[in-house]
Amino acid sequence: MKILTGASLLALSLASFPALAQTAPGAPGSSLASADDAGIIVTGTRERSRTQFDTLAPVDVLPAQTVRSSVSGDINDTLAQLLPSFNVQRLPAADGQAFVRPATLRGLSPDQTLVLVNGKRYHRSALLGTRGAQAADLASIPSLAIKRIEVLRDGAAAQYGSDAIAGVINIILEDEPGMSAYSQFSQYYEGDGNNYQVGMRGGIALGESGSVVLTGDYDKAEATSRTRQRPDAIEFQESNPQLNVPNPVQRWGQPDETRLRGAIDAKYAFSDAVQVYGFLVAQSGEGQTDFNWRNPDATASVYRASSVFPGFSFSDLYPAGFTPRLTTKNSDLQTVGGLRGDPSDVFSYDLSGSWGRSTIEYGMKESLNASMGPLSPTSFYMGALHQRESNLNADFVYRLSVGAAEPINVAFGAERRRETYEVSAGEEASYLIGPGAATGLASGSNGFPGFGPDRVGTWSQTSYAGYVDLEWKPVSQLTLGAAGRYEDFSAFGDTFNYKLSARVDPTDGLGLRATYSTGFRAPTPGQLNTRATVQGLDTTTQTIYTQGRLSPSDPLAVLLGAEALTPEKSKTITAGLTFRTEFGLTGSLDAYQIKLTDRFSQSRTFAVPAGYPNPEGFTSISYFTNDFDTRTRGIDAVLSYAAMLGAGRMNATVAYNYNVTKVLSGSTAAVGNATQRRIFEDRLPKHNATATLGYELGPVSVLGRARYYGGWTDVSGNATGEIFQDFGAMTLFDLSAAYTFDEHLTLRVGAENIFDSYPDEATNQAVRGLIYSRNAPYDTDGGQYYIRLGVTF
Repeated sequence: MKILTGASLLALSLASFPALAQTAPGAPGSSLASADDAGIIVTGTRERSRTQFDTLAPVDVLPAQTVRSSVSGDINDTLAQLLPSFNVQRLPAADGQAFVRPATLRGLSPDQTLVLVNGKRYHRSALLGTRGAQAADLASIPSLAIKRIEVLRDGAAAQYGSDAIAGVINIILEDEPGMSAYSQFSQYYEGDGNNYQVGMRGGIALGESGSVVLTGDYDKAEATSRTRQRPDAIEFQESNPQLNVPNPVQRWGQPDETRLRGAIDAKYAFSDAVQVYGFLVAQSGEGQTDFNWRNPDATASVYRASSVFPGFSFSDLYPAGFTPRLTTKNSDLQTVGGLRGDPSDVFSYDLSGSWGRSTIEYGMKESLNASMGPLSPTSFYMGALHQRESNLNADFVYRLSVGAAEPINVAFGAERRRETYEVSAGEEASYLIGPGAATGLASGSNGFPGFGPDRVGTWSQTSYAGYVDLEWKPVSQLTLGAAGRYEDFSAFGDTFNYKLSARVDPTDGLGLRATYSTGFRAPTPGQLNTRATVQGLDTTTQTIYTQGRLSPSDPLAVLLGAEALTPEKSKTITAGLTFRTEFGLTGSLDAYQIKLTDRFSQSRTFAVPAGYPNPEGFTSISYFTNDFDTRTRGIDAVLSYAAMLGAGRMNATVAYNYNVTKVLSGSTAAVGNATQRRIFEDRLPKHNATATLGYELGPVSVLGRARYYGGWTDVSGNATGEIFQDFGAMTLFDLSAAYTFDEHLTLRVGAENIFDSYPDEATNQAVRGLIYSRNAPYDTDGGQYYIRLGVTF
């Protein structure tokens, strides 16, 4: 009753801000998923007439109505529901990754998938995540601004440059006149996680020569909690009945988060030969998540008596313990402007410049710096991370005549790219080693020390690139492609990558395709130069120890084996077939292998021997390194059917991905580090599938979806080694129905995970109060209702 009441009130109060009408959407790989009736695509090819069906490599096309069929406003969640080869994790209480969530395509690193907006490279997030991965934050792009998403499932570094190893996600913004708006309310069956979304988009025509489209949305998601009281908190409460210990003392679930996002897309053609264009994407957000509870009976580094502060105890401040809460403020901005045109039937150009930045500011609440004693604040500003990028691009296409055969499509161009990474300092109390440290009290803001002078700095890297990309159809049944790209980086030197493609169409409606490509992912300035320092006190020797993750170029790191970082390198083979019929059945089947060498990771921890030059007094260090090699093999299969059924129209799609990674060599594969090898090979499901069934009958449409995740393995840290837990397969079902009252107003109601399914409990984490694994590749919060009201003109 609570959910229905809340949804009804929101729908009534925001009736002037409805959502796009839902039609039964096409799905990945289906003919219905084309950008328009012609199905022209722009990703993975620079041939203007290429359609989704006749591509040289597999491309999924997700139109606007498909993107908005998910209850979430986060594109990560949408892609994870629609593309079996795409995975994203929630990662509660995982520092910045609770807000900038790592997403993977084909099980590879988040920063091995290139993200484009309108075909232009989108900036990275300032966050360095697991093993230092630095990827774009898809959640910063408003879903209402999207016209379609094209996902190239193939290596494309020879065409686009660094990062395009697993594939390319190209987000195309809406550029047509019109008006639309929506309001949406959702809530989990458990009664938490209330999510409020509103958005508006307006586009006007500039005569017959151009348009301007503006989009804005607001997304507020309240926290969820799938938590039990920690056993040690229960024991502490029983021993101290006079205290009021919160239940639970810490929360495991999605964070409190608010995002305000916007986009502008504009274009104007003075003639066929000259068109100016530009677009902007921006977001500002903030959030909060819990860290681990500090038990007064077990946290000696905070609650121990100190001779430096006689008569003082943090028991007076936090008698029932405390749970530090991480706060974050993030902002993103991407701007692009350019000039393009078609001076003739055989020549076109595109000159553009772009600038993007990501800023993440961190704070800590309900914490302390124990080493400062009674002078310690309880809230801290811990500093900020900044990523800035600028690109200059010149792209040209010339259709070279070769007699009776079709012309050769010759694309060529150049790029200048500059990346800058900056770490700015937090307030002094967030990293200060106070006088109490000498008596065993922990220094720095408890839970997450701030960025001190040893971490602050600004670092940049510049690269220059040139490429050639050829496509040719010498006969009607054969299409050939070849691409090469040379790029030189100021930080480590040059690279050359190439791609060869071929497609044979033995009969109408059937195509056989294959590609072979080399690729790379260049280390970023943040990975090349940043460091992290953790300080504490050795209670045996009563001396402060310092652990550091140093830059690979730091002299001490070099003495302990660090070498200059080099690009990760890949060799990719993709082969498959695609077909379509006159009665509405389409499909594709593609097999792939990706061999990666010099993969990026963090080294093991090294003790610093006596006598080594060590002015900062590090006790032990680690560093980023090119650590190991892997091989990923898999299959992507898509089958779609669309036809009239009775008086209405039905469409159905089934998509399946099999993906397995094997560690081949490197320290990760060594006998002594079998744990890391198992994490890489088993941490994600090897089998994933999604099935969608939609039906439209006049003003009514219904949509059902099933999502299947195969078994996977979780790992938990332990003082005596890692503990593994295997999880079985999981299937989630979604259902929604929409009614269009006139041609403009639509109401949609539905639920995701309609049967309120949960995975097995994470037994190894029960001591922390966590019920379900935070590493799960799916939402573990149960069923979720939603209601969405929308209008379009």
